[in-house]
Amino acid sequence: MKIGITGTGSHIPSLVTKNEDFLEHEFLEADGSSFHQDNAVTIEKFKAITGIQERRYADPDLKTSDLGFIAAEEALVDAKVDKETLDYIIFAHNFGDMTYGKIQGDTLPSLATRVKHLLQIKNPSCVAYDLIFGCPGWIEGTIQAHAFIKSGMAKKCLVIGGETLSRVVDHHDRDSMIFSDGAGATIIEANPDSGEILSHVSATYANEEAYYLYFDKTNSAQGCTDTRYIKMQGRKIYEFACTHVPQAMKDCLDQSGIGIDELKKIFIHQANEKMDEAIVKRFYRLYGKEVPENIMPMSIQKLGNSSVATVPTLYDMVLKGELPQHRLKKGDVVIFASVGAGMNINAIAYRY
Repeated sequence: MKIGITGTGSHIPSLVTKNEDFLEHEFLEADGSSFHQDNAVTIEKFKAITGIQERRYADPDLKTSDLGFIAAEEALVDAKVDKETLDYIIFAHNFGDMTYGKIQGDTLPSLATRVKHLLQIKNPSCVAYDLIFGCPGWIEGTIQAHAFIKSGMAKKCLVIGGETLSRVVDHHDRDSMIFSDGAGATIIEANPDSGEILSHVSATYANEEAYYLYFDKTNSAQGCTDTRYIKMQGRKIYEFACTHVPQAMKDCLDQSGIGIDELKKIFIHQANEKMDEAIVKRFYRLYGKEVPENIMPMSIQKLGNSSVATVPTLYDMVLKGELPQHRLKKGDVVIFASVGAGMNINAIAYRY
């Protein structure tokens, strides 16, 4: 029984924030002291490392669940699936619905339930729940959907990855320039004409690595000490990802029985351009190979890091021809891979 992706959809927000929009920000060190570097220099270094030139922020009237709903509608149409036949809706995110201008996340009810409500699905047997797994959440949701279908518990699942990180960033933290908003959705089902999930791996490193991404107060001494923002230990995350993700990708590909030379594309979490390039280089080095040209589609330059949304939106963009230098044809084998808060890692080997 082939279990794969039969439909994709995404919502790329329309509000563009360019790097130069940060020129007037007051960036501070974590202890609140002045950051002794001109913003223009900071931004130029940031672009050189991350590859980000601009990022997308959600319309103030839209929440994460709204972005997921829009992407879900598109995926249902793409898959030609009746929404009432869905067995599961799995919504992967980190912070729930962040209302523009407010400081509190909202996960009551779950975002998956909100999407089911917005889709006006009447079938009570369609189970809706949220998944908190950091940036690898959409991949993990796809792995869970695959397990449900393989076990006979489900036939069709909707897996969504969405986030509005622009509403949980500390504007006095240089890392605020990385984060963005978006949502991607996929229909997973058993279908003889679909692609096929060949293998998957997941891991959680929760000892010294657990708090590489965390919630903490603003860098500004004048800010509210009770409000928390997304924070990260960038250097440690970089080293962790470059050490562990390549091996996870290799383990996944080896389990699939597919040779490295048959791999056509790598859809990796859009966290940092230099980090992603280093991960893929180390992955190929494990096979004694050089990285082939055009193996890794990238969207981070224009879309920034939308966390759990990056992989499904990137995949949707390639399938819809929005990255014309990257094409897939029937039978091509690809890898989805991600790393994020937890610290979690996962990968899927997939035949398109």
